[in-house]
Amino acid sequence: MSNKPVGVVGAGSFGTAVANLLARNSDVLLYARNADTVNEMATKRLSAGQQLHERVTPTNSLEEIATKCNVLFPVVPSSGFRDLMVSMSQYLRPYHMMIHGTKGLDLRIPEEKPHDFVLSQDHVFTMSEIIKQETVVVRVGCLAGPNLASELSSGDPAATVIASPFNEVIEQGKTLLRSENFQVYGNADLRGVELCGVLKNIIAVASGILAGLGLGENSRGLLVSRGLVEMIYLGKALGGEISSFIGLAGIGDLVATTSSASSRNYTLGQKIGKGATLEQALGEMEEVAEGINTIRIIHQLAESQGIKPLITETLYKILYEDMTAEKGVNYLMRYPSNIDIDFI
Repeated sequence: MSNKPVGVVGAGSFGTAVANLLARNSDVLLYARNADTVNEMATKRLSAGQQLHERVTPTNSLEEIATKCNVLFPVVPSSGFRDLMVSMSQYLRPYHMMIHGTKGLDLRIPEEKPHDFVLSQDHVFTMSEIIKQETVVVRVGCLAGPNLASELSSGDPAATVIASPFNEVIEQGKTLLRSENFQVYGNADLRGVELCGVLKNIIAVASGILAGLGLGENSRGLLVSRGLVEMIYLGKALGGEISSFIGLAGIGDLVATTSSASSRNYTLGQKIGKGATLEQALGEMEEVAEGINTIRIIHQLAESQGIKPLITETLYKILYEDMTAEKGVNYLMRYPSNIDIDFI
């Protein structure tokens, strides 16, 4: 595989950052859907505001990237992930290896629901499950961790987790990504690591709301600690392991995305905390904040299963109902919770 280029599918800020990281060790093909965008990237050597490494070649051909690359890193919003896999499936073979960087969930509800239909985790899919459902690719993994694109592009020291049940996927990911200032760890709990990346986005939105309201670090510390507890309960219910949530992909990513204006979810929450409606905040965003879709999906799942993730439910009321951000904070502060940790 070392003689072949590596493919990155998705030229947003994170996809571009991943492509530049990979280019330190390999030639890279970077896919963007729009031909004009690809031509501009090739001419100006810029993508999502980042300078492209000399070993990165832009393309808008899924056939080319699948034919020339054995290892692929899909990094596109979750809302378009399944469609992407369907489009790529004709070009993919069992020898391909996929390590995705998408932090979202896919909700599938039957068009004709039986009268006794109850939404369950069987209707909620991670991106690795979509890959296996829609393609013949077997060796699947994901990368997750405190990987803010702006800092990766600046070359700041950072690390990520490659999660997969296949050790060869983890080792290949380490070989391709590791450098003098980028560390790579392995984890066999693929579902748990994926859920870490998904659920921390909820807490990042909440943290941004606190910042928008002008609240201080005590409030953020309270949110992050209680948010981690909520992530663990939800993660366990959805099939993840506790150990993943207290590692780099869990608490590491949570700390980064709840305290940085470079986080899209934090930024969106901050706009709402300052008084913007969800529609207004989304209209000002250049890229997708995955936490919004995640809040909606977890709300529906929790409601059908009779569980009550307090932070998620409060955010849903702020985003989609008539609760103000101030009332949401007051509600959480008044809710009777006496036990700090009870899952260890």
